Amino acid sequence: MKLTNRSKVVSNKEMTLAEKIYLPAIFTGMGITFKHAVRTVLKGAPAVYAYPEVQKPRAEIWRGQHVLKRDEEGRERCTACGLCAVACPAEAITMTAAERTKEEKNLYREEKYASVYEINMLRCIFCGMCEEACPKSAIYLTDRLVDVETNRGSFIYGKDKLVEKINERIDITERQSEKQKNAVK
Repeated sequence: MKLTNRSKVVSNKEMTLAEKIYLPAIFTGMGITFKHAVRTVLKGAPAVYAYPEVQKPRAEIWRGQHVLKRDEEGRERCTACGLCAVACPAEAITMTAAERTKEEKNLYREEKYASVYEINMLRCIFCGMCEEACPKSAIYLTDRLVDVETNRGSFIYGKDKLVEKINERIDITERQSEKQKNAVK
């Protein structure tokens, strides 16, 4: 008696000689290999890219690293409403709201701002729900790759990595929907 992967008992008398020496499985595997070899010869080998010197072309709707945008005056757009965190299906976004002081008027647009804004990039599924939920057009997914890190803690991106630098603005006009473009005006 022999147990199969379906946990039912099969006697050796029910198996043919070819099945006992795994010939059907071997020929099936060889058929798949032969099919791929013929396809490669007829259609040519798939393109190979010498990464990182040459990057593989990505789709226009490809979503990469997040950015927290600033307004025209250099102030952070995020008002810590929390809609991006609520919309995130992976629960990767956490934030802490704080009240703006009079000295910080040139740093933040509204009275309320995100004193702590973190995205766990290991949990993020790059779905774009956060940018769709944001009423202030503050968060976007760019066309940039997420940096390679060596430990898990480095994948929790805070405002130091997310907020765009004043002198290094990130153009996201291709990613903006018409609704988002009108909200910024």
